[in-house]
Amino acid sequence: MDIRDIATASGYGVGTVSRVINNQPNVSDRARKRILAVMAECGYEPNSNARYLKMRSQTPIAAFVMGVGNRLFDDILGPLQATLAAAEEEVAVTYLDDDSREVRAAIDYQQSRRPKGMVFLGGEPRYFAESFHEIEVPCVLVTNSAAGLGFDNLSSVTIDNEAAAARAVGHLWERGHRRIGVIGGNRAENSISSQRLRGAERALRERGVELDYERDYEPCAFLEQAGYDAAGRLLERTSDLTAVFALGDVIAFGALRAFVDRGLSVPGNVSLVGFDDTSFSQFSVPRITTVRQSAELLGRRAAQILLDMADGGNATHELVPFELVERESVA
Repeated sequence: MDIRDIATASGYGVGTVSRVINNQPNVSDRARKRILAVMAECGYEPNSNARYLKMRSQTPIAAFVMGVGNRLFDDILGPLQATLAAAEEEVAVTYLDDDSREVRAAIDYQQSRRPKGMVFLGGEPRYFAESFHEIEVPCVLVTNSAAGLGFDNLSSVTIDNEAAAARAVGHLWERGHRRIGVIGGNRAENSISSQRLRGAERALRERGVELDYERDYEPCAFLEQAGYDAAGRLLERTSDLTAVFALGDVIAFGALRAFVDRGLSVPGNVSLVGFDDTSFSQFSVPRITTVRQSAELLGRRAAQILLDMADGGNATHELVPFELVERESVA
């Protein structure tokens, strides 16, 4: 009999069983009692030498960053590392391509490096639902919510992306714009971009307008060049737009250049709102009106939540405040 048999007999996941065997926190009393009872019934005795070696071989906390050029995640990393350093914990950072399966990469990393914990800067809940049960250590997902996934070793900290996007589009409407385009991301269920798209939809619907995805939406990656290309495609078919909501600041930077290259003024001919308030958004010309999600707060809270879990605290799912920062790109 091995750990998988214990998991099957107890009705709990392999990761939960592993934490009970290794006397780790982040397991409910009910689960621990059930798993220990099954182990006793089956006469299962874990290899104490193997467990000791596993504990000795744990390496620093691993941070997985989705996308090499994501400035928001770079801004989060600083306070995350500083908070963990104050607790004498080191962080090893791994950058993943946008199309990588972050949980699969983390599972492979766990097998080879055995980190004390993991932080995911970005990530898709659907990938966590598929295979996160193989991860044994405390983890925190940043900028998306894991609240509905039910893993007892996975916390999350994020803003309400849907409400924030609704606020951005509502701001454009309040300024008199009635032809509003949207660029960025994709419509994959539960992705960050799908949440922001739902917010844009909601804001328009509350004002009696439906978002026409065929006409007024253009998907793209969260990169400046992608934003530039997407804005060009959108303008080619919808030349009557007076405003554009970009689902990320990096997309807005590309869109801004695309508008200027076509002889359009921002905000004279077209207004522009971004999302994230990355460090460069206040230095563009014009400065970008955007949704601020505090990188400082996200980084510090992610680190503290992870430390609390390592000390035996329960998984928690936290929403931090957002703010619409009005600058110069909306007429």
